[in-house]
Amino acid sequence: MTSPVDFGVLLGLAYQVFVDELQIDLRVRGFDDIGTAYGYVFRALDAEELHLRQLAERLGMSDQGAAKIVNEMEQRGYLERHPDPVDGRIKKLRLSSRGAKALATARRFHAAYVRRLGKSLSEDDLAATRRVLEAVVASHGTDAAHARLRAM
Repeated sequence: MTSPVDFGVLLGLAYQVFVDELQIDLRVRGFDDIGTAYGYVFRALDAEELHLRQLAERLGMSDQGAAKIVNEMEQRGYLERHPDPVDGRIKKLRLSSRGAKALATARRFHAAYVRRLGKSLSEDDLAATRRVLEAVVASHGTDAAHARLRAM
């Protein structure tokens, strides 16, 4: 008798399958230089312009870690920095037009992925899957996990 795959392993595999397919779709559409962490930044900056420290807090990471991703994304043309209108010494971050296009492309992929799943799963199964995944995230119980979820 074969034992079922561990729940955590299944979660990890499902995530990897999704990310792999997303990366392929983005590559085909001209976004072949997007790192996996970029998606969180895209979504956070789509909601509002942020300072680097605000972005780091929103994503639950260090300022240095956020700066590394931001510098890379800026070099690749996905975001821009501009002076804060209140304090010109501070730079605000915003998506460039290329960044907004990449985010829109990713969102179309997300919607298509769910539609494709809907062909093999019932609406009830899709809703139950979403509830389980939300419960997994909520069970973490940290502000960082909830901030990441809000950023999405």
